[in-house]
Amino acid sequence: MADVFVSYCRRDKARVAPLVATIEATGLSVWWDPAIVPGQEFDRQIDTELKQAAAVLAVWTSDSVDSRWVRGEARDAAERGVLVPVRFDGASLPIDVRAFHTIDLDDSQRDARSPQVQELLRALGTLVARRHAGASADALVETGLPATGRVYATAPDRVAIGVLPFANIGGDPQQDFFSDGITEDIITELSRWRLLSVRSRSASFRYRGIAADIAQVARELNVHFVVEGSVRRMGDRIRITAQLIDAETGNHVWAEKFDRDLSDLFAVQDQVVRTIVSTLVGRVQVSDVERASRKPPANLAAYECVLKGNALPWDVPEGAAEAQRLFEQAIQIDPGYGMAHALLAAMRYSAWRDDYIGDNAALDEAYVLARRAVELDSNESTCFSILAHVCGLRRSFDMALQYMRRAVEINPTNQWNMADMGLLLIHLGQAEEALDWFRRAREIDPYFDTPWYFRSIGQALMALHRYEEALAQFDHLPTTHFRFAALRAACHARLGDADRAAAGAAAVLAAKPEFTVSRFMIREPFKNPADAANLAESLRMAGLPE
Repeated sequence: MADVFVSYCRRDKARVAPLVATIEATGLSVWWDPAIVPGQEFDRQIDTELKQAAAVLAVWTSDSVDSRWVRGEARDAAERGVLVPVRFDGASLPIDVRAFHTIDLDDSQRDARSPQVQELLRALGTLVARRHAGASADALVETGLPATGRVYATAPDRVAIGVLPFANIGGDPQQDFFSDGITEDIITELSRWRLLSVRSRSASFRYRGIAADIAQVARELNVHFVVEGSVRRMGDRIRITAQLIDAETGNHVWAEKFDRDLSDLFAVQDQVVRTIVSTLVGRVQVSDVERASRKPPANLAAYECVLKGNALPWDVPEGAAEAQRLFEQAIQIDPGYGMAHALLAAMRYSAWRDDYIGDNAALDEAYVLARRAVELDSNESTCFSILAHVCGLRRSFDMALQYMRRAVEINPTNQWNMADMGLLLIHLGQAEEALDWFRRAREIDPYFDTPWYFRSIGQALMALHRYEEALAQFDHLPTTHFRFAALRAACHARLGDADRAAAGAAAVLAAKPEFTVSRFMIREPFKNPADAANLAESLRMAGLPE
């Protein structure tokens, strides 16, 4: 069992060899491809060595960034918190590892005395020392890299999932590359979700061409969920099927098929993969929420607290209070859990939006929590999207857009990111573009139906003066929250329905006696004064007090 596993492209062997020699000179053992024993199964030995290494050195070059093997090994190492990446010639990094601090080298900096190599050796040494000291693989560890590039061991308990190679049903060998590509793309996109622990390509592809028993696969991969699927050519069309199986119960949680013309197959491949991935993640969350709801509160893990709290209705006072308690419990269990900090930040800014009497203390607290969330987990897209919302509420519009773009960049298969971007764009004066983002959210997850999604679409339509369409979206909402009732009343007023507008205004004031138009607008951060003026006038037309 070597201390360090080196992941690299074979074309870079001449560059990597001196680096390996430098590492070995410090007393660390290194495994790289020359260590393959003739006759051994290549994939299996790589997988074994990768899992047993205390540190994984990923060497990024213009060649290795295109290697599925190197990217997969780097993702596996990042998942375990043992990734130490280096880069030659300023190669453009794969998107899913850009958040990690990467040591830049060139051929003149491979001397053991150079600052860059010394930084590399410190990082590797720290990880190896951790293993030799018997530290838990789940402990939060600083690798010795600069503070802005800290790599942590693992996230809190995550849902383990394996993706079996999609079967080529038609038997045409020329279709194998496509079915393998679909599988690899799904593994890549699932790996963007920090709530999941996705088994690597090398682990999953050992089952290629084997009629494996799902329960046995789950035991061998140590996963809770298994994804399997197939690709079948039917004349000029191709059918892709996918299904999600709960290995503990054997139940099929979700299944779907996608029929496409062969002529436009590659043009829509990304869309199909994103739809499969987003829907898979949503179904995993629903299944885990149901499981967590059956456990006594005292036995919930940090992840389960977050999952359960995130599924509660935040627009209902009782639901919001319980969600906040669960997020606080998650942080108490695991103070390094970035997602819990982010969701607690969302609770705090939601409380600020509903409090028309207090000051900005809750919004300030939300900002501190959201910043901390990003510091703790710079690979979780939700941390960035929530920080973006807080910045928007603070009217730091440029920063809000920057953070939201980062969220989408980290995980473009996250339907919440799509809708979050739409909500931000409404307040930036880009309502038409916002509607496009809302459509994308439902395209990649047809089950996405959280109430604020419909409210946000309605607000975008109001900004475009499409009030009847806005009311149709608001029909998806409960009538209990005063903000929903205010928006409905404003639409009725614009459409000339004075009776319904007056009834809506009365409902608002009954639920929120301190409501005024000015207080409402303070908490609606429009960048464009004309958009703010239009909404304010709509509320006044409904008879709501200034």
